[in-house]
Amino acid sequence: MSRLTRISLLLATFFAFDKGAALLRQVVIARQFGLSSDLDAFNVANNIPDMLYALISGGALAIAFIPILSEVLTQKGRESAWDLFSNIANLAFLVTAALSVIIALIAEDIVRWELGVAPGFNAEQQTLVVNLMRLNLIATLIFSISGLVMAGLQANQHFLLPATAPLLYNIGQIFGAVFFSPENGYQIGNVTLPAFGLGAYGLLYGVLLGASLHLLIQIPGLVLFKYRWKPVLHLFNPDVKKVLRLMGPRLVTMSFIQLTFLVRDNLASRLETGAVTALTYGWMIMQVPETLIGTAVGTALLPTLGEMFAQKDMERLRQTLENASRILLSISIPVAAVLAIGLEPLTGFLFRFGTEGTILTMWVTRGFLLGLMGHCLMEVMARSFYAQQDAVVPMITGGINLTLYIILGNVLFRPLGAAGISLTDSIVISIQAFLLLLILNWRKKLSVRPLSGLFRGVIAGLVAGGVTWLISSFHQPGWVGLVISFSSLIIGGISAIPLILPELRLLRKL
Repeated sequence: MSRLTRISLLLATFFAFDKGAALLRQVVIARQFGLSSDLDAFNVANNIPDMLYALISGGALAIAFIPILSEVLTQKGRESAWDLFSNIANLAFLVTAALSVIIALIAEDIVRWELGVAPGFNAEQQTLVVNLMRLNLIATLIFSISGLVMAGLQANQHFLLPATAPLLYNIGQIFGAVFFSPENGYQIGNVTLPAFGLGAYGLLYGVLLGASLHLLIQIPGLVLFKYRWKPVLHLFNPDVKKVLRLMGPRLVTMSFIQLTFLVRDNLASRLETGAVTALTYGWMIMQVPETLIGTAVGTALLPTLGEMFAQKDMERLRQTLENASRILLSISIPVAAVLAIGLEPLTGFLFRFGTEGTILTMWVTRGFLLGLMGHCLMEVMARSFYAQQDAVVPMITGGINLTLYIILGNVLFRPLGAAGISLTDSIVISIQAFLLLLILNWRKKLSVRPLSGLFRGVIAGLVAGGVTWLISSFHQPGWVGLVISFSSLIIGGISAIPLILPELRLLRKL
């Protein structure tokens, strides 16, 4: 296997553990809260802090940072790279702290405003959202450093500890859901676990614990690569200016992405109770294969693509992008088909939302799964531009994405409910991904053409979906039905493998 393949598989493995922990967390929370107003409030309260994290170190800065840090490492050595890291980390923390204070002060207006995050909630729910949002900003401060540490270690081609950090974040949240939230302690055999009865606040304290673990697990990596923090803030350093120039358009792009989440919950808050939570869970389910397939490959690729661009090895860069795109398209389409058809019984068993709640959650999930291909392709297409230090094109297409999301979301959410919102997401992300692919071919002249992977993926999706549907048609109530459902997912997925073998062989040589 190539180095990139090994890294991708390593990341996919740890992402699988992370998603398994996330699923366990959501199962515990779902069975404890159901499709309730408190859980809707908790999910909405995450939006603004998550947006702030994504705009600073989690998305805008980290993605802009890795290509420049890789370039400095390649050309100037590790000491210069760590000097750059200290400058950027100090700046990120100060900016995040200042914005957190501002958001905490105007939190009530953000929540209650007609264009805010939850105008459709009642007054009690809105107050809960405000309080949870303010507490969540503390976790955002921790992440402002932890997210950059991930980027710094990845630029040094170290992926193990950054891949472990999200798993510990989920473990912290599970601790909060098991110990802090419930009124009555969970029973394990003859042992009753302690319970603090904090409700939705307990979930938030779990977030704070998870954020702390997310940072602490990565500290040994900084020690391994001999990082020494420096209290410096040299904004006119040429490398710092380069990061900031790339970050500017990326910041706007991330603003567009995060605004789609605000639009999503704004629309969902006007629907029936549970719509926000159904969208949160549907998004989480879609994110499992998206993370294992798209994010694993994209994360492994970015530092290497940055090195290829720094070395002007454009043919190798083009071939790597084409192979990665073919792989993602061919795998993601049958996976989406299998999950959309065979997942409903397992969803009902795990989350126990009741018949109507399960049906709502599954239709929302199907809406998101239609865009799995687009989300996976975006992981590579967006990084292909950032690796070439071009953040303008992703920014422009991100603006198009947001505009289409607002228009289409308002058209579809009334007749289709929450499922109309998830369908909107799939349509606009797929348009953006293929638009980036077209621009890459036209403007960058890289001739990245993954259409064979798309064709084989569609055929494999039809076959795998048909096999899954056929087995699922024998569904029965109880444990037998769960076994049949699980078998349909496994056999349906296996049936796709012979049809996408050329792309699977490419995975070994990525």
